Amino acid sequence: MGDGMKRMQALRRSHHLWVLSLAAMHWSVMVGLAVWTPVRGMLPWAARGMRRLVDRERALAGRWSGIEVGAAPAPARDESERHGVVARYRWLLEDPQRLREWRWVTLYSFVGGLLVCLPVGLVCYGLWGVFLGFFGAYLAQDAGWDGLWYTAVHVTDVPTGLMAGLLGLAVAAAGVLAAPGVVDRHARFVRAALAPSEQEVMAARIAHLAATRYDAVDTSAAELRRIERDLHDGAQARLVAMGMTLDAAEHRLDEDPEAVRALLAEARASSSAALRELRDLVRGIHPPVLADRGLADAVRSLALLSPLDTEVTVDLPARPEAPVESAVYFAVAETVTNAAKHAEAERLWIDLAYDPSRATLRIGVTDDGQGGADPARGSGLAGIERRLAPFDGVIAVHSPAGGPTQISMEVPCALSSPKTTSC
Repeated sequence: MGDGMKRMQALRRSHHLWVLSLAAMHWSVMVGLAVWTPVRGMLPWAARGMRRLVDRERALAGRWSGIEVGAAPAPARDESERHGVVARYRWLLEDPQRLREWRWVTLYSFVGGLLVCLPVGLVCYGLWGVFLGFFGAYLAQDAGWDGLWYTAVHVTDVPTGLMAGLLGLAVAAAGVLAAPGVVDRHARFVRAALAPSEQEVMAARIAHLAATRYDAVDTSAAELRRIERDLHDGAQARLVAMGMTLDAAEHRLDEDPEAVRALLAEARASSSAALRELRDLVRGIHPPVLADRGLADAVRSLALLSPLDTEVTVDLPARPEAPVESAVYFAVAETVTNAAKHAEAERLWIDLAYDPSRATLRIGVTDDGQGGADPARGSGLAGIERRLAPFDGVIAVHSPAGGPTQISMEVPCALSSPKTTSC
């Protein structure tokens, strides 16, 4: 894209940001009304609208200017039960992040709107000068006007109109040239006004680590209980039965050799079943293919065992660390199981890739099923989220009614060991 196109694009972006500043004034009025109006649910509705607009400002700052503006998560509280103007004002002002958003829509968006309006205003004023260059003499003479002023030019005839037109071209060009810098300055202003402080970021990080630690401990305890239950109800019961069978065979060894032979065959079958259950249990804890061959081949083995027509695409230059591999493997296994059991899908696509610029492992699982997957309605997707949370992993689900279902996961990690795979 040439410089001229980039400047015109920046001019359009400055106009878009100016429109957002007008929308921010709307939400400022809505929040003010919600504070002073005792209507149940109005304040949280207005706060959500305010946050959506502010999140849009943050996203545009990162996309258009490369300036990332972080945000501390708002506290999860039941604001709908707040009664009284003072209580609603306290709810609005007691959280620093919500206070910054309210200040933005109330005051700072007006300042930012004036900033991004500058190049648009210059272009519009420049076009007015160009208009006077063509029609200024007619307006001044034939229409009976006593001349028009354009900056320092008094337009009364054709020469002064041409001067106004040339000056208008210069003003419009100045607006186009200033647009990229204005958009970048607006992004820096957004970061200064909306970015949380280091103390807030640290507090949010500590709260996140405390929550994920609790989830990790709870998940580990549940996994230990599952292993204990499987051992008690499966392999242990079969081993006890095998011991009783061998004891019976020992007592009947001299009396009935044929019966002993049948008992030994039964004991051998019980030992084989116990060994098979132990192997399944070990595979459920940490699959041997994952330990021996790595994440890529482990996911391929899931695809081979899946009843769906599954296509796997892998772009991993090396192996992630073992805990990350395990968490990602079981997350993918859960999504594959959900697609086969609940989605009524026929085909499945699994993509694994590593982004070295962000040091992030990306996983995408897509099926052609009926859609409608919702993390809030089932434990499977919520369990995946809890499994990835200790590694700062995130999951996004896009599953409209009728499909397809697209599940995206990202896990920050480093590739710690050389690639081990069959391809």
